[in-house]
Amino acid sequence: MLLINDPCDAPAGPKVVAIGSFDGLHLGHQHLLRTAQNEAKRRHTPLLVYTFDPPSKVFMRGEGFLTDLSEKIELLRELGVEMALIVPFNQAFAQRSKEDFLQDLRTLEAQCLFVGQDFRFGRGRAGGLADLQTVAPTHVLSLLELGGEPVKSSRIRELLRQGEVDQARLLLGRAYTARGIVQEGDKLGRRLGFPTANLEVAPHKILPLGVFVVRVQTPQGRFGGMANIGYRPTLSGQALRFEVHLFGFTGDLYGQELSVEFLSKLRSERKFESLEALRAQLAQDAEAARRLLGI
Repeated sequence: MLLINDPCDAPAGPKVVAIGSFDGLHLGHQHLLRTAQNEAKRRHTPLLVYTFDPPSKVFMRGEGFLTDLSEKIELLRELGVEMALIVPFNQAFAQRSKEDFLQDLRTLEAQCLFVGQDFRFGRGRAGGLADLQTVAPTHVLSLLELGGEPVKSSRIRELLRQGEVDQARLLLGRAYTARGIVQEGDKLGRRLGFPTANLEVAPHKILPLGVFVVRVQTPQGRFGGMANIGYRPTLSGQALRFEVHLFGFTGDLYGQELSVEFLSKLRSERKFESLEALRAQLAQDAEAARRLLGI
């Protein structure tokens, strides 16, 4: 997949262009991209995805995101996207006029455009469908619905904040994933008989709170496990911690990147009367997680 940061760097020739933040690349985004791909094949032209990093709502409102840039690129590649224009969303980009954005599309030689029904662009969200139509025929796709509600990134964010990873998985079409670098912790898990990898993720990455069944990709292979994301109230913790225990793993993971897939929620985090009570609960959590993982 060809990655560019400036419309001027795109290969010459007509293109079908799909535009959006595509945060999460959920089922609705996938539907839009497949529709655009079909049109590109019909026209015998390449598909280019015009997207932003970070998503506009992260920059403008400080909201969390579902997929960081590396995850987004990987998912676009898996979906068979041929080219992606990834523009840094910063103050300068936020202040660009709608005419500047339209000029980008002309520079790309857009022959056909695809956007979601809520897409706006330019300073103050001044640009809309009528403006896009001045550049090329524009297809506005209605929001995909699942369970009687639209599939939207904001809906998935809210499900994750509630720890509902099973429901989020249905809208994403895959398990929600978080990547992080293993940092040295206080080794409490080891003393309790459940050593954990303490992960540091990218700022603004949304993390579900609670105890979860997970699958973890490590440099040494793939492991089932359980994860706790929370403030460790039993220890009067103040900072958010992301801790993962891997079943059947021995070794050192410090400084390595792990990719954690959230499969199911076991319980919410709560305060225990003692470390012994916490240890007993962790044993129950591990048994339940192993059962769900089939190991």
